[in-house]
This record gives sequence, structure tokens and C-alpha cells, in this order.
Amino acid sequence: MATTAQQQKMRQRATSSSLSFWKESTKMWVGKNWRTTVLHQLKKHCLCTPKIAKSKILGFFPILKWLPHYQLKDWLLGDIVSGLIVGILLVPQSIAYSLLASQDPIYGLYTSFFSSIIYALLGTSRHISVGIFGVLCLLVGQVVDRELALAGYLIEGSSIRHNDSTVPLAGPGNSSVGMECDRGCYAITVGATLTFTAGVYQVLMGLFHVGFVSIYLSDSLLSGFATGASLTILTSQFKFLLGLKIPRPQGWFTLFKTWYSLFTNLGNANVCDLVTSLVCLLILIPTKELNDRFKAKLKAPIPFELFVVIIATLASHFGHFNTEYGSSVAGDIPTGFLPPQLPNWSLIPNVAVDAFSIAIVAFAITVSLSEMFAKKHGYTVDANQEMYAIGFCNILPSFFHCFTTSAALTKTLVKESTGCQTQMSGLVSAFILLLVLLVIAPLPFRSKCVLAVIIVVNLRGALRKFTDIPHMWRVNRVDASIWLLTMATSAFVNTELGLLVGVLASAFCVLGRTQQVHVLELGRTTTREHYEDLSSYHGLQTHPGVAVYRYDAPIYYANQSLFKKSLYKCVGLDPVKEKTQRIKFNKKRRQQHGEDAEVPNVMSEDNVVHKEDDAESTTNVTLMLDGKPSRSLHGIVIDCSSIVFLDTAGVNALKEVRKDYGELGVSVVLAQCNTSVLDTLERGGYHPTKKESDEGESNSLFFTISDAVCYVQSFSAPSRDCDAKF
Repeated sequence: MATTAQQQKMRQRATSSSLSFWKESTKMWVGKNWRTTVLHQLKKHCLCTPKIAKSKILGFFPILKWLPHYQLKDWLLGDIVSGLIVGILLVPQSIAYSLLASQDPIYGLYTSFFSSIIYALLGTSRHISVGIFGVLCLLVGQVVDRELALAGYLIEGSSIRHNDSTVPLAGPGNSSVGMECDRGCYAITVGATLTFTAGVYQVLMGLFHVGFVSIYLSDSLLSGFATGASLTILTSQFKFLLGLKIPRPQGWFTLFKTWYSLFTNLGNANVCDLVTSLVCLLILIPTKELNDRFKAKLKAPIPFELFVVIIATLASHFGHFNTEYGSSVAGDIPTGFLPPQLPNWSLIPNVAVDAFSIAIVAFAITVSLSEMFAKKHGYTVDANQEMYAIGFCNILPSFFHCFTTSAALTKTLVKESTGCQTQMSGLVSAFILLLVLLVIAPLPFRSKCVLAVIIVVNLRGALRKFTDIPHMWRVNRVDASIWLLTMATSAFVNTELGLLVGVLASAFCVLGRTQQVHVLELGRTTTREHYEDLSSYHGLQTHPGVAVYRYDAPIYYANQSLFKKSLYKCVGLDPVKEKTQRIKFNKKRRQQHGEDAEVPNVMSEDNVVHKEDDAESTTNVTLMLDGKPSRSLHGIVIDCSSIVFLDTAGVNALKEVRKDYGELGVSVVLAQCNTSVLDTLERGGYHPTKKESDEGESNSLFFTISDAVCYVQSFSAPSRDCDAKF
């Protein structure tokens, strides 16, 4: 007995000294002069030395880090081959996706050229290909068409040709541009202004180090958004496949509006465009499948898209498809570059909201692809630097008539599979595009139906996601639900709204998971001091008079009431209801026996019996199950190892639990709190007051469950053997 008592005193002394040390350390940290801390941080971030300046420059231009260490023998061949292949693929795709963005073909080539160079200088990923991406082109095209309509320009497909730059199409609403700017000119003005604004957003987010926003866009959300946008893209290209000249609908439910327009105008389809589209589809779909099937054997994918564009262009030119059969064309591609031009500042308020959503999507796609390939090849990327890189890939090219860019999955996969080692391959791709712009560009016509076929064929990967729905549902129903909701909203309601709905759905799912957590009663294993859920494992032991519970979620304003309800239900005793019943019972007894009558042992209506033990001056609460006494309870231990954080409401909830049970004679202590929770409890005033300490309950926090159980048992029955309770 003496040895056990000494062990008990030593354990309590060690626990008390550890808590005292933690409290003193916290007080010293809190009491530190805040001015000193602020000055130290300002000095740390504002001090400029040659070493810091060099580090900042190298960090902002990652090419200065890897270029001096470039391994010519090992890397050069792979970079050249991948750069050539991607450059060749970029030519037809840049021309095609410019159609999706409501721009002339030349601007798509400009965009891919400038973005490849800028990302090679500023990007931290070695493998991604930055350029035109279908989803962003769709978002840009929707804004461009909306602003064209608001500015009073004639809709596409009217009697005046879209590519006729000699006819002024501006209406009275376009006073800022002037009558000398035609529809195509104003379209790129809107696109460049939108791109500039999105780039400014991205650079500002990089300056404020908010690259963490990408973590809120989960893989299921981005995949669902891209798939829904792909359905919209697919629908928008059918008018070109059929040769119909109908305007792009605006607002919500554009998918249904487009299909309605297609069916009502089906009789006006151009036979030449329809036949050309079918022939190109019959060529491209099988050949693309062959490329995918034999990609392991092929050193590089065969550029069938480029062959189809060349053949179709020659056939359209020499067959006079435009003049003889009325086939729609995208117009000429001029040689060289246009002079730089400032964005239209008056348009920024109109596109500011759209630019923000485009900036988030572009950054999220770029970072997710960068991290995926960095993890595969064993290096790291900087999310904030990626924000800078993609931001400047939008700001600087916007002065040269370009539109929004981001990383593109298809071209990145081709780039990585053909031996890419560094962003030197991006510079090679830019050189290929430069040759096209300076030498090969002045080709006579580009059939819109052929460009639409290229877009449709490249949507195969996104549309295949529908076949993965059963697998996603089996793996995780929550993620599958987010995917379906985001996809459906993006496709059937509105593309930008789909992104917002996906983010909100993800947030509510995380919030909902914390609302579904229940308090679990724990038991101790027989071989070691390890506690697990009693309902999940057999052979666990409980402690006489003490119950151990765990809550596997943070306790904060949204779930603090649910935590208390779950705890009361698991314990089998609601202290608030019990106190109310006791007050009513005492009042009734006093009325029956007089105001000065002594109230004997109190028994509530159904489930709890309180017994006073005069020998030990303690209160035991006997829980009743089905009318029969189950066990005597005088202490509760809450395992906080799974509680990641607390807020003020969470601290107050724990204080209320301790106070309410304490009034019934049941001690409540916490065990295994992490440092963040301990700090929050200290600031929230959770520790017992001086009055409570004088009454004997000085400790309420313990580092292990065993210490907490031993303390509660010894506090309630000091003459008993503590170790015997285990």
C-alpha cells in the first residue's frame, strides 16, 4: 500500500509539474512584447542583402537555377523531340481553340507562342505544357460573345461576314472603341482585357501568398467541372459541324438553348460542311485511337490533326468550298506580329467577376498538373511561384492580342511521354510556332467545320469520365456526388456557376462530416495502455467508476451542441435535464414536508440514482439501464487526441460539460490534447479557478488517458489502490 501510494504521488507530481511548465511557457510567449515581434518580422522580410537579393531573383526566375546545370548529353535530345512534337500539335489546336474563344486563328497562335516562352522562364514545373486549354477558351468565348452583344455588334452569322474587316459593325454602344474597329477587332480587345484582369488577379494572389486556395478545389470537383464544360464545348461545336450560322446563347441553360436552336435550324444545314465534318471524323477518331493504343511503342504520336488541317485547307481552297457551296471559313492567317496594344480599361468593370473565376480555374489546373508530374518524377514545385508564372503568362501576352492560358493535360502528357526533361522543350515549341507565324502562316482558308472536328475529337478523354462513375461511386460516394453535382451544374445550368456550386458542395460535405461524428466510449486493452472503441473491438476493459470517451472531430461553433448531445447520450446522463428534475423533485418534497424539511437521497424519474457516501464525502451517480442499475460513475475522461482544434464555442462547450457534470458530483477531465488545443484552452480560461483548486480539483488536463483515469479514481477514493483499477 505504501509503495502504491508513493507511485500515485509521484505520478500526480510529474503530471502537475509538466502542466505547470506548459502554463509558464505559454504565459511567457503570450506576454512577449508584440512590438518586438512585429519589428522582427518586418526586418526579416524587408532587409535586403546581396544574398537575399540573389535568392529572390533566382526564386522568381527558376530558369536561372536549372539552366547553368543543364545536362546537354542526357537532356537535350529529349527536350528537342518533345518540343518538336508538341509544337506541331499546337498549330492545329491553337487555330481550332481560337474558334471556341470567338477569336480569329492568328490569336490562338500568338497565345501559344508567348505563353510557352514566359512559362519556360518563370515556371517551376519541368514537364507541363502551358497554352490554350479548352475549358478556359469556352469561358473566354462566353464573355466575348456577351460583350459583343452588349456593344451592339451584329451577331455572328448575319448577312455581313465575320472576317470582313472593311465593314464597320459597331453599333451605338461601342463608343469606346470607335467605328474603325470591326467585330473581330473588338472580340480580341475583350479577350485581351479579360486575360489582363485574370493575370492581375493571379499575380496579386501570388504576392499575398494565397496559393493555398488550390487545395479547396479537389480532384473530383475539377474533374466534374471539366467534364461538364466539355459537354458545353461539344454542344457549341455542332453548329460548325452542320454549317449552321446561329448565335451563341447567353445566360443560364445554354446547353438546352443551343440544342433547341440546332433542331429548329436543322433544315438550314450546309451539306458541304456536314460531309467534310463526317469525313474528318472518320479519319481522326480511328487514328487518334491508334495513337493511344500504340503510344508505348511509338516514340512520338503521329500528328494526324495537322495532316487533316493541311488536306482540308487545300481541298477547300482548290475546291472553292466557300464560294461555290457556302462553306464557313475562319479566314486568313497573316504573317508576323501585330503591334502591342493596351487593354481597354473601360471594359475591366464588366469582366472583373468573370476574370476572377477564370483566374482560379487556370491556376488550379496548372498547379494540380504541376504537382502531379513533379511527384511522379521526384521534384517539387512552388505553388506561389506557379501563380506568378501563370499570371505573367496572361498579363504580358494580353498586350499582344492573346487570351487566357493554363496548363493543358493532353499536351502535357504528350510532352512528358516523348522524353521532356526541362522547359527547354517549351522554348523549342515556341520556335516551331514562330516559324509558322513568320513563314508558313499565310495560308488561304481554314474551314470552321474542320477546326470543330479537332475540338470534338480532343474531348474524348473528358467524356470518358462518364464510364468511371460506377467506380467512383464504389470508392467514395461523397466524392462521386460532388463530381455529379459539379458536372451537372456546369453543363446544364452555367459553367461559372458549376465551379461555385462545386466549391460550396465540397465545403458543405466537409462540414457535414463533422456533424455526423458521434462520441465513442473507449476501453483499455489487456496487454498495454491502449484505448479503442468498445463497440468495434472485443476483450477491452473498462474502469470502475470512470468512463473514457473520444470525439473524432474538431469542436467548433457548428457542432458544439451536437458534441454535447452525443456525449450525454453515450454517457446515459443528461446533466441539464437531471438538474431540472432534481430542482422539481426538491421543490415538491419541500412543499410536502415543509420548507425546513431535509431532503433525503434524491432519485430522478427513470435513469439515475445519486447516493451520498459520508465516509468518503464523494458522490456516485448510478446509471440505470432498463430500470436496473448498470454501474456507478464518478468520473469522465475525454480523449482529445482526435480533436484537431477548438474555437471559443468549443472551449465553452467543454467548460459547460465540466460544470454541469461537476454539479452532479461527476468529475470531467481531458487527456492527450495537442499543443494547439492546449493553447486554445489556456486562452479560453478552461483551467479550474482558484476556488475549484482549493476544493481539491486542481488538475483537469492530462497527457495520457491512464494518468487521467488514475487521477479521477484517486481523487474520488483516495484510500483505494489506484493501480488496482487497471
